[in-house]
Amino acid sequence: MELTQLEYFMTVARLEHMTLASKALGITQPALSHAIAKLENEIGAPLFERNGRNVKLNRNGAMFSKWVGKALQNIENGVKEIEEWSNPDTGVITLSYLNILGVDLIPHLVRSYQLDYPKVRFELTQGNLGDIDDHLEQGHSDLMITSKESTLDNHKWVVMQNIPLFIVVSSQHHLANRPALSLAELSGEPFIGLKNNCGLKATIMSRFQHTGFVLDSAYEAEDLITVAGFIKSNLGVSVLPKTMGLMLDELVWIPITDEGWYWEIGLKWREDRHISPTAKRFIAYIENEQQSLSAYSVRLNEA
Repeated sequence: MELTQLEYFMTVARLEHMTLASKALGITQPALSHAIAKLENEIGAPLFERNGRNVKLNRNGAMFSKWVGKALQNIENGVKEIEEWSNPDTGVITLSYLNILGVDLIPHLVRSYQLDYPKVRFELTQGNLGDIDDHLEQGHSDLMITSKESTLDNHKWVVMQNIPLFIVVSSQHHLANRPALSLAELSGEPFIGLKNNCGLKATIMSRFQHTGFVLDSAYEAEDLITVAGFIKSNLGVSVLPKTMGLMLDELVWIPITDEGWYWEIGLKWREDRHISPTAKRFIAYIENEQQSLSAYSVRLNEA
């Protein structure tokens, strides 16, 4: 059973005349008659009462037309929904991101984008690195904002921000009055680390490999806000990005003298998967706004 057969059937049912229906459909009358006969054969029952070229739905046809009408309407609605979803002016951007970015960067980005494209909607999913990676890989999100170290060979990557990392201590810590520190000066200090599902851990661990820092891990937390809470209670020190969600009272943010201590945040997507026009426009927007996003990060870290 083909979609065109159902469309032919509904046209004949509406016009109740084979010749008029064939003209409306732009096909020959014999071709239309053949298609209707084939449909009746597939169903196993006649659908029309015939009187020459005049036809009228019989009981079978009336029952069948009710369901065909709903099916064709659902198909039309589905096509419209896909068109609306994909239209870059009215579509939907499915975006996943790391939890900590939901405090400031993501709201700022969504608001800025919707000022230019007010009819575009966002479907947002936040979580730890493992959760949002799965979301992207399974096709539930088209795009993901995360840290550079989470990218794979089949991912495309656009840098959005290079966020400076700071040594963070409690205001009660003996290093709290230092204007700057190297990582080597933290050797032996209890260090509040991160579990593997946090996007920042890979960045920090890769940087540690190039310093004289000896990691003395005291605790490992599930997320960055927990790390900040442990530091506030003077249970150890850590290295964190200066984002709004982590700027708790009684924390001291000390610049790192070693080079290269920043957290690269960017937009990634699967290059081997279809990307909707809506998502493509958002990617282009991010590429065009890289400078302003970096400036926004600088202003935040100077706050």
